[in-house]
This record gives sequence, structure tokens and C-alpha cells, in this order.
Amino acid sequence: MRIGGTRLFWLIKRMIDLVISVLLLPVLAGVAVILWMLNPWLNPGPLLYCQERVGQHDSLFVMFKFRTMRPDAGAAKFADAEGHRISGFGGLLRRFRVDELPQIINVLRGEMSLIGPRPEQPEFARQYRQTLPDYHRRHVVRPGLSGLSQVVQGYTSDDQGTRVKLALDLRYISKSGFRMEAYVFWRTLVTVFTGYGAI
Repeated sequence: MRIGGTRLFWLIKRMIDLVISVLLLPVLAGVAVILWMLNPWLNPGPLLYCQERVGQHDSLFVMFKFRTMRPDAGAAKFADAEGHRISGFGGLLRRFRVDELPQIINVLRGEMSLIGPRPEQPEFARQYRQTLPDYHRRHVVRPGLSGLSQVVQGYTSDDQGTRVKLALDLRYISKSGFRMEAYVFWRTLVTVFTGYGAI
């Protein structure tokens, strides 16, 4: 498929990813210390949640998040299907996307971008490849901490919602450029401050 944006755009995008992620490292460290102190009382268990995801060109990587769910294992599920496992404190972290902050490590490692299609669990990616003909096309760019489908559609819990999100992801890729990037960045700020789409 056609990827929007010039070579210069993608170079500047990567540079911005690195600069912003480095600037956010002290914030990540501060939040991690606070959560480390609060977790024994409000959300007992490991501080971080690590899960394998599908990245650019179908490569697999481990994505980091602050843990928001009670620590019991289970099969891959839609995000809102796990609502009963989210602690009260974890729900607060999700509402304002604080749980996503450790993913700046993934950005620094080159596995993710600040903005792009959200990385999916391998189990779902294999399923969607069989049911959605163009699904593999969303993997031509780095996945993002935020993305067009996230700020427009939010979380989804069914196949129809997944089709809508795929269409938005492919639109982001084909229309990539400074204008699209600025739009998603602005909508991301709105999402963070309003808690839109959180479960």
C-alpha cells in the first residue's frame, strides 16, 4: 500500500520520538517510584505488565505497561472484556493513560513510535489476518503509543469495531504527514485530559 509522508517526514518523526521520549524519562521514573510505593496497598503485585505484541514488518517485541489488572494469567482477550480484572487504582491509571507511559522505553528501543497503529497481541493478529484481507498492511510502519484509531474509535470489543479501527489505521498510514501527526497528537492530549475511551 502507499505510505504517506516524505522521507524527511519519517526522519523528523523518529527524531521527535526520541527527543520527547528522553524528556519523558524523568516523568516515567517519578511515576514508577510513586506507583512502587502505592501498589502494595492499592494494587498488589508486580509494577510492570509485559506482553508480546506484533510490531513493524510482523516482528515480535515485548511491550511494557504499568500493571492495572489483578495478577492472574489468562488467554488473550479484548481490552474491555477484562474489565472485571482491573483494580480500582488500575482503572484510574487507565483513565488518564498513565499505564501507557513505560512504552517510551519501547519507543527508545525502536520498537514503537509515539504515534502509529496500536500493536496487537499475536493471537489476535493471526486471527485478523485470516478474516480481514488488508490487516497485514497496518504493520508496514512502527506501531504507536497512540494512534488515529485510538483517539477516534477508542477501545473496541467486537469484529465490527476492529474493522473500523483497521480502516482508520490504514487511513493514518496512507495520509501520514505533519498535518496528520499534529491532528493525532492534539486528539491524544484531549484523550489524556478527558479520559475518553478508557475502561
